[in-house]
Amino acid sequence: MIAIVDYGMGNLRSVQKAFERLGHAAEICSRPEELERAEKLVLPGVGAFRDAIAELHARELVEPIRQQIAADRPFLGICLGLQLLFDKSFEGGEWDGLGIIPGDVVRFEEQPDLKIPHMGWNTLEAAIPSHPLLQDIPDRASFYFVHSYYVAPRDDEVVVGRTEHGVRFVSMIGRGGLAATQFHPEK
Repeated sequence: MIAIVDYGMGNLRSVQKAFERLGHAAEICSRPEELERAEKLVLPGVGAFRDAIAELHARELVEPIRQQIAADRPFLGICLGLQLLFDKSFEGGEWDGLGIIPGDVVRFEEQPDLKIPHMGWNTLEAAIPSHPLLQDIPDRASFYFVHSYYVAPRDDEVVVGRTEHGVRFVSMIGRGGLAATQFHPEK
């Protein structure tokens, strides 16, 4: 079963519909035992980091997520779901993340003519063109973004793709069964 993590924040139904369009059943799950039974896990997200990590803890979903990733089961993080994987976020303060990927979540720096949030279609530049996540995806393919913060991993080995928006930022990571994107692949 593909489990889409429901922690009260996110575009759950649009992610579920995207899987259905591809011929895969996906269930929206909000209880720890549901996540523990999942063969594959999706952590979508829209909203503030602080609220999201607080909800994951309050609903006791942190450990099942960590266990799934530690077991190297397929995992997909989307947008805020990517950011939550990191050690810390500096969105509206300083907040501890899941601590799965070493690094931080930082805000785009203000620049003349740079719109924040980064919203709309933008291209993905492959950092590892042969990576399985990029199979059948041409270099410079366009994806939909909505975010004011981006991830800064300490280890470039997890970087699968980058995107330019005032700065060249990491927009896709991968390690073992873990994959995560800053963009919304369901679009």
